[in-house]
Amino acid sequence: MDGFFDTHTHYDHAVFDGDRDSLIEHLKQNGVCGIVNQGQDFATSLSGIVLAQKHKGVYCAVGLHPQMVNDTTAAELEDILALAVYPEVRAIGEIGLDYCCDVPRSLQKQVFVREMEATAGLGLPVNIHDRGAHGDMLALLRQYRPKGILHGFSGSAEMAREIVKLGMYIGIGGAATYYNARKIIEVIRTVPMEHLVLETDCPFLAPEPLERKARNHSGNLLYIAEKTAAVKGISVREVADITRKNAEAVYNILQ
Repeated sequence: MDGFFDTHTHYDHAVFDGDRDSLIEHLKQNGVCGIVNQGQDFATSLSGIVLAQKHKGVYCAVGLHPQMVNDTTAAELEDILALAVYPEVRAIGEIGLDYCCDVPRSLQKQVFVREMEATAGLGLPVNIHDRGAHGDMLALLRQYRPKGILHGFSGSAEMAREIVKLGMYIGIGGAATYYNARKIIEVIRTVPMEHLVLETDCPFLAPEPLERKARNHSGNLLYIAEKTAAVKGISVREVADITRKNAEAVYNILQ
């Protein structure tokens, strides 16, 4: 199936309440062949499953975002992980570490480790949030060696090389289009296409030339693909094809 694959979205967000279903169907008819909605807690994980059940080509991940850890009990975390039995669930996510929030780092690590341990038993990849925690993140990934995606990658090209050595993928989003995006451009230049995937993180992080606070959606993958193609010196079509195949591989989606 031709088209762009959006590996990281939040279509359960309230900003889509007025046109969620019609927008998704419009996107599918206009170049978007795959979408994975990410969970952040039990409610969003469950709503992602419902969304995926409603729309062909839409899948989901279930997980506990590190910013939500303080508001979730251990039992509730297990309830989230139990949702992974649904066939629409293709990953555990959005999970990880966020050292720019006020959640204790030790608690974040404890929850993240539990989620990575669960992926091993479930045979699912992870979709990882890493903000301000590159050292601890890399150490934990080397220890537990999950398969999956580093979403909205903000680390260095050197860190990206280490992620690739672990067999993981780097998520490229709207930040790559920003005027001051030197670090992520170097990452795109460094990482082989076979380890890159595209994402919008919609409704957040709209790419240029849109206003940064505009409501983002999967149709804007085109701008991210154009930037990636320019850096790599290949066509947008090649970027779309390779990143789609990478996404289908990591999420175990057979076409």
